[in-house]
Amino acid sequence: MSEVRIRPRQVLVLIIVFLVILLMVHRNGQRTCNGPEYLKAMYAKQQDGELPTIYCITPTYARPQQKAELTRLSHIFMLVPNLHWIIVEDAEKTSNLVRTLLERAGLTQRSTQLNIKTPTAFKLKHNDPNWIKPRGVEQRNLALSWIRTNADADKHSVVYFMDDDNSYSVELFSEMSKIEPERVAVWPVGLVGGLMVEKPLLNPSTNEVEGFNAAWRPERPFPIDMAGFAISTELFFKYPQAIFNYEVQRGYQESEILRHLTTRSQLQPLANNCRDVLVWHTRTEKTKLTNEDALNKQGIKSDDGMEV
Repeated sequence: MSEVRIRPRQVLVLIIVFLVILLMVHRNGQRTCNGPEYLKAMYAKQQDGELPTIYCITPTYARPQQKAELTRLSHIFMLVPNLHWIIVEDAEKTSNLVRTLLERAGLTQRSTQLNIKTPTAFKLKHNDPNWIKPRGVEQRNLALSWIRTNADADKHSVVYFMDDDNSYSVELFSEMSKIEPERVAVWPVGLVGGLMVEKPLLNPSTNEVEGFNAAWRPERPFPIDMAGFAISTELFFKYPQAIFNYEVQRGYQESEILRHLTTRSQLQPLANNCRDVLVWHTRTEKTKLTNEDALNKQGIKSDDGMEV
């Protein structure tokens, strides 16, 4: 039986073929996008290692519509490649509901589940009888503490306060990816403050923010909704005192955090120079459960054994 000899040239050809096949498998294994151009651009930047992580902070609390709200938001995270979801529950411990939702959405590796209970007693600095306890203060501050501890201080990334009852366009997160280091970016928010849209007003010559069209308490330093800005993480490392505070007046939480980080003229306008509305302050209507209450009086629950 004759001996089969493999020449060096044949070995080289086999190696090249193997490497080509390996490269094709690797490319096919990467996530691709067939959606709009702005989303394709994000995936291209991700493959080049140029896409900043966006840390989306979502305070949440147990209520009948909680799972529905978070499920809607989870679809955005499935589409956008550079988001990390920090969900902070207003509770004594984290819940199975949120944990299971993240697992079923395939977001366990791209999320952080935290919890902290809002205190029940407050000492009011302003002695304002119309003062309303602000929601999400403890939760947002805990998330900021997590970011300052866990995010890479030498790597550019972004923080966005993403409430669970708003409506968001995927394009908004493409815009956030354009935020420059050590900048706060702003854009319009629809259906808020008693207006169809609240928006920054730009100087046509300098393209700098020179004001806001807010109708509710326009005297605020930053009369802007929480959904209308995002912050470069470099600023949170540079200014560790930047947190939210219970002792500010109603509607001043946004100004309280921003006053440590920026000025109006330093704001970076996005969303087509603040001409496009990509987020809406929709607020889900409180669920009416009058028939459920009647059933409960009979010892019956329509969701017995189910998670709604």
